[in-house]
Amino acid sequence: MKFSDDTTMRLYRQTVEDFGLYSGRELTDSEMENLREAAGQMSAKMRAVRIVSASSVTKGDLEQRLVHKGEDPKQAKEAVRWMADLDLLDDAEVARQVVRKCVSRGYGPTRAKQMLYEKKVPRQYWEEALADYPDMQEQIADFLRGRLGDDPDEKDMKRAIDAALRRGHNYSQIRRALNSLRLDHEDYF
Repeated sequence: MKFSDDTTMRLYRQTVEDFGLYSGRELTDSEMENLREAAGQMSAKMRAVRIVSASSVTKGDLEQRLVHKGEDPKQAKEAVRWMADLDLLDDAEVARQVVRKCVSRGYGPTRAKQMLYEKKVPRQYWEEALADYPDMQEQIADFLRGRLGDDPDEKDMKRAIDAALRRGHNYSQIRRALNSLRLDHEDYF
């Protein structure tokens, strides 16, 4: 919407209706300030809806994304509160989704914790989400088998172990997987 002082403001239809705006309407300074505030709030809310509809996010992650996209921090916080009041944000469910994704990719619990941290999942939800983490021995063995081949040398063994560590598996899990493959690995631990 373009105003007589040549300022332009992008408004959602709801804001136009709420303020009863029409061509030629004069606004007082306080009405203009209220309109700017309402437009900012609506912008933050609509951006929040777009973000949440595209991917599952936590409250903290959503607020950070809104601010990063240019929304006012106060309005970003209000938009997150609005979304939470509508039950559209569930940090516990995001935690479960992150853990399921890690399991499906063959990542270990350490990598899952890192991803929970990156997604800004509050720590109070981590324990429950990680409680039923499956034993990954077969996946680790398959991963190492694929990396090592039939006759691995020292360099191959070191690279494969390092790659498994980066995937979030610990030394004891990797050692057991190497034992199951009947590979000599004592020099690497």
